[in-house]
Amino acid sequence: MKQQLKYYPNNKTSTFHFDHVHITWDQQVPLHQQQTWELSYIITGSGVRTIGNTVENFSKGEIILIPPNIPHCWAFDESVSDNDGKIENVTIVIENDFLIQCSSLFPELSSAISELQSNENAVSFEGELLDKLQLLMYSMIFQNPIERLSSFIHLLELISYCKEMHIVGRPVLDNKEERTLQAIHLFILGNFQRNITLQEISKSVGMQKSSFCVFFKKMTSQSFFTYVTEFRIESSCQMLLKTKLSVAEICIASGFNDIPYYNRVFKRIKKVTPTQYRKQFEE
Repeated sequence: MKQQLKYYPNNKTSTFHFDHVHITWDQQVPLHQQQTWELSYIITGSGVRTIGNTVENFSKGEIILIPPNIPHCWAFDESVSDNDGKIENVTIVIENDFLIQCSSLFPELSSAISELQSNENAVSFEGELLDKLQLLMYSMIFQNPIERLSSFIHLLELISYCKEMHIVGRPVLDNKEERTLQAIHLFILGNFQRNITLQEISKSVGMQKSSFCVFFKKMTSQSFFTYVTEFRIESSCQMLLKTKLSVAEICIASGFNDIPYYNRVFKRIKKVTPTQYRKQFEE
């Protein structure tokens, strides 16, 4: 599962790697992990992200800090893009050795770096701090290398002492059960928009159907199809809020083949119809 990023070479001409991308939704890096820190800002786009042991919806504006060796990926929704049909994000990749050297060379930074390195979980920033980070990271797109270095030091100070954040992913325990569950989550992520059979999913992780059902219930406290249904509903919620697609189009795009059935399931889970859900957030 571990995949080192060829996209981020060890560049001796800079102390950290700054990557600004403006690409189509399907060009993002697949699930990977590396021995570096990663700070990612979603400027345009939404979808579902996997970070460590957590699969959640995401939307534009979020900034995530990911410590080393936590597997992660963002799966963008094809229907959510800018006027060019593209998504946009900024990623800053930081070598741990660089942080150690900074702490040694610049005593003023040692406390901030120590705070940062004590964090083992991936976190998302909130509130006033998030606003500051968004402005700072976006401005770095237009800066030269020296200006970016100055901005980076400011970023380091902001994120190190931050209390306005919540955990969005934890390290995956290196055992067979956790690896199998993550493989199942990734399969769902890539295939929830179509029909998934029990035979297909169990075969993908090398299990018999009966063993798979017992395993999944043990790990999630839900049946596989209950989990997939709720995942599809959550995906459709994102499309209702962030696209102009009709309810019928969203029904199909989220993996349901029957509109009345989709409406019934949506109301059972969300207590309102898809149309009502959309309207209550427009007000």
